[in-house]
Amino acid sequence: MEVKIRLQKVGSTTNKRYNYRIVVMSGNSSRQSRNLAILGHYDPSKNPAVLSVDHENLNKWLQQGAQMSDTVRSLVNRTKNKK
Repeated sequence: MEVKIRLQKVGSTTNKRYNYRIVVMSGNSSRQSRNLAILGHYDPSKNPAVLSVDHENLNKWLQQGAQMSDTVRSLVNRTKNKK
């Protein structure tokens, strides 16, 4: 089973202010389907944007063979640079 780490859109559709979760999902599932784990969240509507990632769980999933999407990879690199 192919496993991906990607963004899942959550939040209000009426005012177009979305938040995103960084989740682990089966590779062939849709963006809104059930996730295996939640690794963090991203809120781009705030100034500055709020980004939180559980690096310990993220590394665990990467060791098990999960693949990050390009967007999640850039967000994770952003949090590593802040430390």
